[in-house]
Amino acid sequence: MSEQIVYIGSKPIINYVTAILTSFNSNPKPDKVIVKARGRSISAAVDAVEVTRHRFLSDLKHEVTIGTEQMQGDEGGTRNVSTIEIALSISPEAKKPSGS
Repeated sequence: MSEQIVYIGSKPIINYVTAILTSFNSNPKPDKVIVKARGRSISAAVDAVEVTRHRFLSDLKHEVTIGTEQMQGDEGGTRNVSTIEIALSISPEAKKPSGS
């Protein structure tokens, strides 16, 4: 089972949409593309997946995993940071998106 990972940061959403599409079109084709984000980037990850699903790959299936990581703070203490992983796969009964 092959998979590729797209890490979400502070770039524009379309950059991550392009990375997701490029991952699915790479050779060899991965079974899954995993979108990972934490903290304030979580909403960007969800936006990138939704844009990909609604505009480019209407046959995408997704599985969401959420969690928390402890990170070292600036003053030496620890703090909790939320994380999300969205596993994307193309369903076998794929249909072409409208307009293709």
